[in-house]
Amino acid sequence: MKSIIHTELAPSPIGPYSQAVQAGNMLYVSGQIAIDPETNELIQGDIEDETKRVMLNIQTILSAAGYNFADIVKTSIFLSDMKLFARVNGVYGSYFNSDFPARETIAVLGLPKNVNVEISVTAYKG
Repeated sequence: MKSIIHTELAPSPIGPYSQAVQAGNMLYVSGQIAIDPETNELIQGDIEDETKRVMLNIQTILSAAGYNFADIVKTSIFLSDMKLFARVNGVYGSYFNSDFPARETIAVLGLPKNVNVEISVTAYKG
């Protein structure tokens, strides 16, 4: 059985997808970009600010489904430029204590709304 997860505390999808889908014990969170859910505006500035907003959006969606960062088993990070890796990694890493999830980081030609970072996660609650 699958359940669609939606919270008004995270940005609404900008296309035909759900914020997250829970299937059994697995939670698949769609890629999040730096949209402030209160204003529906992009967070612009430095990459650290963008990444913090992305991680807050992920945290809100995880929480709405009863999960947290410790439940994440896989992360995909998409960057507009691999030169941003260390700065994004610094912010991203601050949300985990230990038992880090598996991850890949990919530089791509373009991201939605021309942002610099998009992150999706998969979580498991056993």
